[in-house]
Amino acid sequence: MPALMTIELLDLRFQAYHGVYPEERKTGNQFRVDLQAKYTPPEEVISCLEETVNYAALFSIVQKYMQQPHDLLETLAMKMAADIHGAFPAVKNIRVSIYKLHPPIAGCTGTVGITYQQDY
Repeated sequence: MPALMTIELLDLRFQAYHGVYPEERKTGNQFRVDLQAKYTPPEEVISCLEETVNYAALFSIVQKYMQQPHDLLETLAMKMAADIHGAFPAVKNIRVSIYKLHPPIAGCTGTVGITYQQDY
């Protein structure tokens, strides 16, 4: 079985305007994003950025999508994953978790979120 390398971006925080309800689009919410991108590394030891998946570029993709309001977190995660795979075709698996830190649910004191995982 070939080795896998996982690039992780964890606990990314954004103020964004995702949600179905008009109030969410107006006032926004705080979100947390966790991303894992797995790829098969070269057999030799990685020695330069071109041989890996650039986590700064991954962050730019996440940031771009977090700035574009979407009704559903599910839609957001699926589009984000597709764009990441398009930018980095070597990625074999993407896992994106997006959490709404202050959900507009009466009495809810926790967070809500989704996780999307896709194999390529």
